[in-house]
Amino acid sequence: MAKIVKPSLREAWPSAVGLVARWLDLRERIDVLMERLPAAMAGAERARCQHLVFGVVRHFGRIDAALGRLVAHPPRFVTRAALYVAAFELIETSGQGADAGQPAKVVHHSVERTKEMASLAEARLVNAVVRKLAAILPGQPPPGPIAPAEALAEYFSHPPWLVRRWLASFGAVATRSLLEWNQTPAPLYARWRDRSRPAAEWLQPTEWSGFYTVPSGRWPEIGPLLESGSLYLQDPGTRLAVELLGPRPGESVLDLCAAPGGKSLLIVDAVASGRIVSLDVPASRIDRLKENLSRTGVVDAALVQADLLKGAAAVLREHGLPAEYPAVLIDVPCSNTGVMRHRVDVKWRLQEGDFARHARHQGALFAAAAKLVAPGGRLVYSTCSVDTAENEGVVEAFLDRHRGFALEKSAIALPWVVRHDGAAAFLLHRD
Repeated sequence: MAKIVKPSLREAWPSAVGLVARWLDLRERIDVLMERLPAAMAGAERARCQHLVFGVVRHFGRIDAALGRLVAHPPRFVTRAALYVAAFELIETSGQGADAGQPAKVVHHSVERTKEMASLAEARLVNAVVRKLAAILPGQPPPGPIAPAEALAEYFSHPPWLVRRWLASFGAVATRSLLEWNQTPAPLYARWRDRSRPAAEWLQPTEWSGFYTVPSGRWPEIGPLLESGSLYLQDPGTRLAVELLGPRPGESVLDLCAAPGGKSLLIVDAVASGRIVSLDVPASRIDRLKENLSRTGVVDAALVQADLLKGAAAVLREHGLPAEYPAVLIDVPCSNTGVMRHRVDVKWRLQEGDFARHARHQGALFAAAAKLVAPGGRLVYSTCSVDTAENEGVVEAFLDRHRGFALEKSAIALPWVVRHDGAAAFLLHRD
């Protein structure tokens, strides 16, 4: 098993190598992996470490292909990880204004640090391989406009089967835009919730009302604002489903599959009065949902832990809550193909058969949610997927089986077009 570099080093590069080694060995979820960083690690070092780890995972396909042509027998994980981190740093040296001497610095630094973390023999291997990578990766041109799926997949670091799927769905130009989008580090977005005072002046406004970009180096100010509930870290794409639902002041709203609670808070802030009932099942997500719902202010908020597919109406009644609601939102588990820029490891965990599996599960959740909609009520089905099978396909299949519902409106956000996370939402009305 890969060994994590001791936290006492508290330096970005060796810590990143340790985390990458573990990821190469165990393919641990990236969010779980980053929790291994020591809490005491300084903000700048922590940010650099995360940047390096995310960069390796984001560009893994391209780096892995290049290394595969240079290294016949992969070394042990810590040395392999040093090669991956150095390769990502070389990719970063591309572009206008790049320092011509930077690749040589990357080579020297990676060799010296490998001496400390591994052995002299392994440092010599790193020296030989990274020197060759330095002649290949910086300035490497992207594939041409009519490049085959395999070439696009390697350069833009996506599974070939997924690139072929997108080419068939979106065409060459849009697929290229999506691949480029996913390879661009995402800014940190936040939503200002405090109506009693204006947003902090250091937050940078966006074109989406209430949403801001958080500049780097502001974590000391961000922490207290998050704790007080004035600020919530949230991508503008999350607003799509809530805007379509159109919750009204004084209305009772049911938010299904609600954890971690971002959409519940959006609903709360939209209505300013009424009741929000948030339901989810995974125990691992309930604590965060509970924490977020503790910041709802004057709105009556209830948290219910229940399996939607195992009689949610009965559980709601047991809690003294209605079993039907005029407004219901269900944000279903999905492939996350709309949020790959943020969730950089999703593309490496996703399997070709997952879309059909997700669609079956989503259809079952959709049907269960429909039972909780009051006559004349509204139901919004939403995903953070850009795949038709999880969006239009699921909605069409639902409407074929549920004649009492009609589709009123839909909104699909393609990330490379709207410039935020991808999402899809469908508003249905019950007779």
